[in-house]
Amino acid sequence: MKKSEKIKGKEAVAARKKMQVQYGIIAAAGIILVAIVYFAMFNPVVVKAGDTVNVFYTGTLDNGTVFDTNVNATTPLTFTVGKGMVIQGFDEAVVGMAVNNVKTVRIPPEKAYGSYNSLLVHTMNRSAFPANVTLLEGQYYAIKSITDGSVSYVKIIHVTQSTITLDENHELVGQTLTFSIKLVAINGK
Repeated sequence: MKKSEKIKGKEAVAARKKMQVQYGIIAAAGIILVAIVYFAMFNPVVVKAGDTVNVFYTGTLDNGTVFDTNVNATTPLTFTVGKGMVIQGFDEAVVGMAVNNVKTVRIPPEKAYGSYNSLLVHTMNRSAFPANVTLLEGQYYAIKSITDGSVSYVKIIHVTQSTITLDENHELVGQTLTFSIKLVAINGK
């Protein structure tokens, strides 16, 4: 073999090695691109604490009674996850959901409205209420706080000529609640 043929052979081997390195770089870039596309398509953005979300929901009791829904409303419920704007169990239920996911969850009383608290039953003088208001047992009455302007609803459980007994427990206290939740938007932090 001539010296020039040996040089040409070495150059050909070097050129093949260079092409193999280039093919390797192209293959690595392709794998990275496929991984990014896979991650974007199969790992959707999910709700985390601090996100503001929009949901449609239906809440039912164990006997099937619907106690609240916004499914036919024009706007969804909007709240910030983890800020205490909804009951704890509802807050926890949306974490990990992606847009258009639907989830049904059962929320025990301790993560909903708690257990009945007899310390929230108060007897007040009738004179504390406006004279022109008719108060009936079983009726709910809105009371506005003088200090912070918040409104709370109390149930009138007993009425006499001189006193009124109010129950500040939420009407769903002690109940296990079932919610069907559809996440329609995640607005981020």
